[in-house]
Amino acid sequence: MTDNQVINLSELKSHCQNCSLYALCLPMGLESGDLDKLDQVIKRRQSVNKNNYLFRIGEPLKSVYAIRSGSFKTFLTNPDGTEQIVGFSLPGELIGMDGIGDGRHNCSARALETSSVCEIPYERLESLAIEIPGLQHQLLKLMSQEIQQDQNLMMLLAQMPTETRLASFLLGLSRRLSQRGYAATEFNLSMSRGDIANLLGMAVETISRLLTHFQDDGILRVERKHITVLQLDKLEELATHCASHHPNNSNIG
Repeated sequence: MTDNQVINLSELKSHCQNCSLYALCLPMGLESGDLDKLDQVIKRRQSVNKNNYLFRIGEPLKSVYAIRSGSFKTFLTNPDGTEQIVGFSLPGELIGMDGIGDGRHNCSARALETSSVCEIPYERLESLAIEIPGLQHQLLKLMSQEIQQDQNLMMLLAQMPTETRLASFLLGLSRRLSQRGYAATEFNLSMSRGDIANLLGMAVETISRLLTHFQDDGILRVERKHITVLQLDKLEELATHCASHHPNNSNIG
């Protein structure tokens, strides 16, 4: 990529009015004309109140969304009506791409807090992806990342000790927030401990016990939902050491 192909952050924010769509655009190096085309199809800020749905399982795919602020959980509904959480989406991330395969959402998304999104109608985005090869490439890259995250979660649930699961979850949040310009070592958990337990296949009491254990060991400071990572290297060690020494997990990177 040459220097004149790179879009700087200030220019991109000017086009997108500080929208979190930089997560979609910035890595591609879109030329200004292509960025204008993308900018024209974006439906500006949409507010979603806490516990409201962004989309529901089975609904037709109409749009994908860039999260400007707040957070969402995506989940399936079991036959008995209980939820099975499959992921959390944070500011700067895209949500709704699960429906691209068959044209319908295969999970539901609900706001964990009052949130704000930018809506991108999928039909227009699909047309632009044909016109702009870099956009198509980035969409495929994002879909690949989602698949990888799903595989990593399945590996955690199938093989890893509870301590490793929670450490990996917290480390993942830290890295995702850091990649989008937020603090890597200090953040609020917008999701409940029950939701975290649901995602990681653990009991709520186990989550509470492990957080206390991490705090007693000086790795974290926990103040209700506010987490301060005091020893990031120790958290990384917890997330990777047990995994790398697990007899059935030598290929995890």
